[in-house]
Amino acid sequence: MVKSIAFICVGNSARSQIAEAIAKKMIKDRNLDLKVYSAGTNPCGYINAMAIRILEEQGISIEGQYSKGIEDIPLQEIDLFILVCEQSNCLNLPGKKVIHWFLPDPFYYEQFYFITESLKSKIQELLDMIQMGKI
Repeated sequence: MVKSIAFICVGNSARSQIAEAIAKKMIKDRNLDLKVYSAGTNPCGYINAMAIRILEEQGISIEGQYSKGIEDIPLQEIDLFILVCEQSNCLNLPGKKVIHWFLPDPFYYEQFYFITESLKSKIQELLDMIQMGKI
């Protein structure tokens, strides 16, 4: 049974941060008992302003989130890792469940919007599968 999820990318400034915020909101809305993290293999130290903007526009809180490395999250406690960029594919996670959602690195508002909508759909499907016990 999955009790914790981590979204991983390189910089932990956009895609993984957006995924963490969306997942936290959906988990709260569904009243699920799941922990969610995001981290980067080479964190840049900030959250992209466009990521913050797109989430705020959609009423999704990013409060309390910050750019962090994989050493800053409880790796041994995480049941499912979701890699959201190809560069994070080199992360060695033996014995862990890993899903690959390779999404392009967004630069423009429209790309951030597309990434956000894609992540909403993917996370909703993921939570459905977790609730049904399929993951």
